[in-house]
Amino acid sequence: MSETSPKLRAELEGIPTYKPGKPAAAGDGPVAYKLSSNENPYPPLPGVLESVGAAAGAFNRYPDMACTGLMNELADRFGVPLTHLATGTGSVGVAQQLVQATSGPGDEVMYAWRSFEAYPIITRISGATPVQVPLTPGDVHDLDAMADALTDRTRLVFVCNPNNPTGTAVRRAELERFLDRVPGDVLVVLDEAYKEFVRDVEVPDGVELYRERPNVCVLRTFSKAYGLAGLRVGFAIAHEPVAAALRKTAVPFGVSQLAQDAAVASLRAEDALLGRVGSLVCERTRVVDTLRGQGWTVPDTQANFVWLRLGERTVDFAAVCEQAGVVVRPFAGEGVRVTVGETEANDIFLKTAEGFRKEF
Repeated sequence: MSETSPKLRAELEGIPTYKPGKPAAAGDGPVAYKLSSNENPYPPLPGVLESVGAAAGAFNRYPDMACTGLMNELADRFGVPLTHLATGTGSVGVAQQLVQATSGPGDEVMYAWRSFEAYPIITRISGATPVQVPLTPGDVHDLDAMADALTDRTRLVFVCNPNNPTGTAVRRAELERFLDRVPGDVLVVLDEAYKEFVRDVEVPDGVELYRERPNVCVLRTFSKAYGLAGLRVGFAIAHEPVAAALRKTAVPFGVSQLAQDAAVASLRAEDALLGRVGSLVCERTRVVDTLRGQGWTVPDTQANFVWLRLGERTVDFAAVCEQAGVVVRPFAGEGVRVTVGETEANDIFLKTAEGFRKEF
């Protein structure tokens, strides 16, 4: 047997593996709640389980590669041409397709930091150079600094709005000012995975901006507000050249028929969706107000999670939370992201945060 190994791309050296939120442990301890992955605590929306059950009988067949039913539903919902739509395995899958379609060795992909941790991974896999621009002291995108960092090698810019993991959002005036400074041949991707949770009227809907600007692409997902995280379906709205490129770079048959049918059923259950999202937003307000009352500095969040800067105490805090029965998402040396989940889970988290704060 040969002792040599197959040659792999040098770009893979040092690329970290994406780390999912730690699952809630099962055992003899307290009931454990998973607040580490920004999942929706509610079950699927009305009609979803029925649609999935009907599709389950056709596992022996490939799914509709064109996602025809879902594409038609999205075109009607957003008032966009079918040719301006593309689907993928969650918004992160579509994001990777965008990098593949725009960027390679010698090109630059820009994003704020800290932001969604998949950005540097998918950038380096493509062989492009990641350009990370620090957030402001208030944990918001520094769009002026990002505009200053543009070069003739910049091919794509991610703006995560609201931002993961801080929950902060950029408003219309500053975002439009930034877009005015970006050359027309640079693609700006507005990653709006948490759009449904936004309540600040000054935070724009990216679809409105896309209509006016050919170099703007909007990412959305069914994983968060719609509660289909386990089915992996997301989509992009972009002008035809970009959307066509996304369809070319998509994994054939990547979105299962179950995911397609569940997404259609979810779109048709909007009243139930709005009610659930409204309840989570109310719970988010309670969590933020309580934390601030305990003395924590909490950025304004427009997502379904909160961010606590803990610096060197981050890992300690996460361990204390897990011991109490809630699993949170630590970013060592920086802070923790905590999903707004079930009321019982939030209560445990808040009680733990209060106790830790007294020692902080």
